[in-house]
Amino acid sequence: MGSFGDDRRSRSDADLLAAHVNGDRYAFEELFHRHHRQLYRLARLTSRHPEDAADALQDAMLSAHRNAPTFRYDSAVSSWLYRIVVNACLDRLRRNKSRPTAALHDDLAPIGDPTARVDTAIAVQRALMGLPVEQRAAVVAVDMQGYSVAETARLLGVAEGTVKSRCSRARAKLAKALGYLDERVLEPEPSS
Repeated sequence: MGSFGDDRRSRSDADLLAAHVNGDRYAFEELFHRHHRQLYRLARLTSRHPEDAADALQDAMLSAHRNAPTFRYDSAVSSWLYRIVVNACLDRLRRNKSRPTAALHDDLAPIGDPTARVDTAIAVQRALMGLPVEQRAAVVAVDMQGYSVAETARLLGVAEGTVKSRCSRARAKLAKALGYLDERVLEPEPSS
């Protein structure tokens, strides 16, 4: 016979959400800890600044905590949390639209970093941040988080065709923005 802690860890997300609604003080905390890393990564990819990502995630979790009784169990709890985080990020980006954007400087990552992977990750992050918010949310959901077009449409509250269109446009912009990566590898540098 397992302890109470073992029982709580073995509960599904839906069980934890239902327990939270029924007054279990620790159920929502367990649910949050179970998904925190993925939700923060999503917020960071959808937001322009780490501070905005953290604030949006906090707003989203407060909203999920308060609105848990309205969850209809017609989708995965993780999908519901994902949608709340994306919407919180989009709301924050809309509110901060008048906020001036700061240029990304090379001193954010050391020049001469020995790993091409780090340079590539920085380039991809910059390219993602250059996309319009709606396109970024769609392409992150489908291509980075692994959601289907149908799931992403439900998460974002738009038609499946809209998700396909946003992903297609985002991919084209990313390919254009990141095309130099292929050229850098394939073409030798001109000699002086």
